[in-house]
Amino acid sequence: MRKPLMAGNWKMNLNHLEAIAVAQKLVYSLGDKDYDAVDIAIIPPFTDIRSIQTLIDGDRLRLLYGAQDISPEASGAFTGDISGHMLAKLGCTFVVIGHSERRAIHKEDDALINRKIKAALANELTPIFCVGEELSIRESGAHVSHVIRQIRAGLEGFTKPELKKIVIAYEPVWAIGTGKTATPEDAQEVCAAIREEIGSIGSAEIASNMRILYGGSVKSSNISEIMKQVDVDGALIGGASLDPEELAKIAKFYAVESA
Repeated sequence: MRKPLMAGNWKMNLNHLEAIAVAQKLVYSLGDKDYDAVDIAIIPPFTDIRSIQTLIDGDRLRLLYGAQDISPEASGAFTGDISGHMLAKLGCTFVVIGHSERRAIHKEDDALINRKIKAALANELTPIFCVGEELSIRESGAHVSHVIRQIRAGLEGFTKPELKKIVIAYEPVWAIGTGKTATPEDAQEVCAAIREEIGSIGSAEIASNMRILYGGSVKSSNISEIMKQVDVDGALIGGASLDPEELAKIAKFYAVESA
């Protein structure tokens, strides 16, 4: 049984004081039954992580957190980079790698993403490895093959024990921050193909246990239908995660389903 994961990617929003306020409002809206049912995480900017760590550790909260990027290097003369060791010391659980905005704006390629995943695993961080297609690829009908190519390149050279520690997020680029949402069936098609590919490069057991998330204009009004898909195990949430009440509603999707 794969425990759902709802991860709020705050992107370049919220200073450390705002981050504390949002996190406090979020945890106020969540109870133990929510954490028992769903892993709930926030992914703040680097400058907020220490404040979030202090809040969570001080109050012994069950909220998880992580980082939006990681350096492939361990240390040294890499101005502006943040190493996996630094993130681990800040108590991070997750690190987002290969997000479409990093690929498009910072020109990150599959080889660099592969190295970043290795750096995360070397520091016992859980990579949230992002893959997805642009609208032109979707319209050409090549979206599944495109995503599978990203999976193969990003995970090349990893052992089976390493594959077990990775979370994958499918994010159709055309549905990120646009208000457009892939249909639940669209999400299921690609997530199922990802799981099948993990079975090929890893094993059926690894594929069966791997959490695969959907990302792209996720909100409380559409999460229930998305989560009904058998191969979707949660969501990587962007703009909606900046609203703590909205993120809490998304995390409580299971309560709506069981009502």
